Amino acid sequence: MDETTIPASGLKPRISVIGTGYLGATHAAAMAEMGFDVIGVDTDPTKVEALSAGRVPFYEPGLPELIVEHVASGRLRFTSDLADAVATSDVHFICVGTPQRRGSHSANLSYVEAATKAVAEALSHDGLIVGKSTVPVGTAARLRKLVAEAKPEGVEAQVVWNPEFLREAHAVEDTLRPDRIVFGGTDAKSEALLRTVYAEPISTGTPVISCDLATAELVKVSANAFLATKISFINAISELCEVAGADVSVLADALGHDDRIGRKFLNAGLGFGGGCLPKDIRALMYRANELGAGRVVGLMQEVDEINMLQRQRVIDQAIDACGGSVLNRKIAVLGAAFKPDTDDVRDSPALNVAAALHLRGAQVLVMDPEASVTAQRSFPTLSFADTLDEAVTDADVVLLLTEWKIFVTADPEHLAELAANPVVLDARNALDASVWSAAGWEVRPLGGRVVPRQRRVLESAALPA
Repeated sequence: MDETTIPASGLKPRISVIGTGYLGATHAAAMAEMGFDVIGVDTDPTKVEALSAGRVPFYEPGLPELIVEHVASGRLRFTSDLADAVATSDVHFICVGTPQRRGSHSANLSYVEAATKAVAEALSHDGLIVGKSTVPVGTAARLRKLVAEAKPEGVEAQVVWNPEFLREAHAVEDTLRPDRIVFGGTDAKSEALLRTVYAEPISTGTPVISCDLATAELVKVSANAFLATKISFINAISELCEVAGADVSVLADALGHDDRIGRKFLNAGLGFGGGCLPKDIRALMYRANELGAGRVVGLMQEVDEINMLQRQRVIDQAIDACGGSVLNRKIAVLGAAFKPDTDDVRDSPALNVAAALHLRGAQVLVMDPEASVTAQRSFPTLSFADTLDEAVTDADVVLLLTEWKIFVTADPEHLAELAANPVVLDARNALDASVWSAAGWEVRPLGGRVVPRQRRVLESAALPA
């Protein structure tokens, strides 16, 4: 890279963020919080208008406040004018989506390719193009060729990769205080520039890993593949625990004390969903198959299948709890999002189970504190409750499918009085079974022993006046 890529001494690089979806909006706001002048670019003028007013089209704790603060400070603005954003910026982060291609497990790279080419064509001075999107290995090398052909003559541009590691519901914190930063394909000048961009987290001890492009591309999908494997492992063990009369939660606690294993992601339950893990492991399988890495394909196939079978296990248990048929039974489904503290319902296990029971003739009523609107768009045939009490009233069985705090900390004695048959299927192993049992509930954890109710609900009602 030419020396002119790095701003004059004492000046911070100006940043453009291409794509203002979940990743891009969060990254743009976090960069502004770190003191940079940031322009977020999106082809959707409605989204640009909303973000400029501090309205975020998804639920992510802390993000709307951060956007409002830095739009007001002048450090953050949003536009549909990519040429203007590129002309006034030095570092260009590519943050567009890579959804699963229709009819295939491969990643749709058309948005990444279009965004990268558009930035290259709009360059008016030397720039650093930084890919953050999750892409199949080999993509960045191809993008380098695309940029070399598309950029104006006399302008220097380099493509490097800096994968994201955001967790939904923790995205702001993960960007401001990441547990690691990966630079792929950098030379001395581009790495120096990226170290300037990430100077704040680096100064607090965040480790930096510099590597080649291919390794950087594989880090995110490999991390997700490992987490998915860990979840599917404990879910496979939970089935053994059920038939053997063991308790998978206690087992997981015991395993977690081994620092080679750790307790995180060892929670047996309904399994993983969302917009990352399922998509990423399938894209990894597809790319590994293309490259002839068959063992990766076989392993991920088994992980994916175990995860999907968890949903059927919960459906079967719900049917069993209703005496062998859910036809005309009222079922309260607590949770629609794929995990708590988000409104993301992509590949949501909770909604998959709810829809399956609805198709079997159950009267399903779903309650979620944040994801009801997005869930209704995806599953318009399902019914949704506004409150927890409404969902549980007259229910023949209650399914805890997303472990929102409002559900886990609810008053079980009050809810037992509302239910027609106080049986709860704890598909996330998040409830204190002894407390719920004492309050009159039969608790059916996934991968554990059924805990019978310790007293009859409303037993005092049978006493004489």
